[in-house]
Amino acid sequence: MTVATQIQGIVVGWQIYTITHDPLSLGLIGLAEALPFLSVSLPAGHTADRLNRRTITLVALAAMVLCSISFLIFSVNPRVLAAPGVWPFFAVIFVSGIARAFYNPARAALLAEIVPRTAYANASAWRSSAWQTAAVVGPAIGGLLYGFSSATVAYGADTTLMVISVAAFAAIRYTPQPAGAVREPLVQSLRAGIHFVFHQPAILGALTLDLFSVLLGGAEALLPIFASDILHVGPEGLGILRAAPAVGAVLMSIYIAHRRPMERAGRAMLFAVATFAIAIVGFGLSRNVGLSFALLALSGMADNVSVVVRATLLQIM
Repeated sequence: MTVATQIQGIVVGWQIYTITHDPLSLGLIGLAEALPFLSVSLPAGHTADRLNRRTITLVALAAMVLCSISFLIFSVNPRVLAAPGVWPFFAVIFVSGIARAFYNPARAALLAEIVPRTAYANASAWRSSAWQTAAVVGPAIGGLLYGFSSATVAYGADTTLMVISVAAFAAIRYTPQPAGAVREPLVQSLRAGIHFVFHQPAILGALTLDLFSVLLGGAEALLPIFASDILHVGPEGLGILRAAPAVGAVLMSIYIAHRRPMERAGRAMLFAVATFAIAIVGFGLSRNVGLSFALLALSGMADNVSVVVRATLLQIM
């Protein structure tokens, strides 16, 4: 599924910018997905704790398949976009954001429910490796399919992979764990979660620092502009640039895995955020494709350090 969503992200971004030539439209892509995701993520997590996780995951995946089919229709029949312009894209992205908000917590909880506790560490490692590989391969495939073929072919690959994901999840057979007798109300559950975060200074500080650095400093949304107007590398180059942070993250994860546990995690977090900022500023000033790729990879390496610090804090708290 990750390969499919990465392909979709590359093609949608390039196609919208090709149609509008407006940087604001690229920002609206993220907004259209982030608004529903942030709005329903807490209720979605609560739902995953109360209902059948497999059913929630399948419904969310089915919704994402419909979104992929919609993008495919837009490409096959461009007349659909004649009057409304790119707004149908944003509508589909909005629906996709809702689906992903329910998919993520349900899938994570489903993994913990299916995999035996003794094998969970290995399963998590395999899942992380698969995700990182897909994050590298997916954008490159999307850019190459668009550049050397067409958006229709790329969306076709996206849709096919999404259908395969649904079929794979549908084949999962397991006995759901019985729900507890006492069900905490949604508002009370959310209040308890918020109370916990705000009373753990280490977690709150790490999350806040990382949130604002990535939220205000990330260059991913603007990559179509750099690929088209600044570096002049086309959709193929866009796919390579989009894969660069994932390449850096993979390299850093390999390095960290062969090191002793971090000492002075707070200092490491600050250094990682500073490195991330320098890399993004350098990327914004770069006019060389190779240097731009290297700086994006460096930003991915720095971001991976902050991910490890946050994950460690959550495990030990």
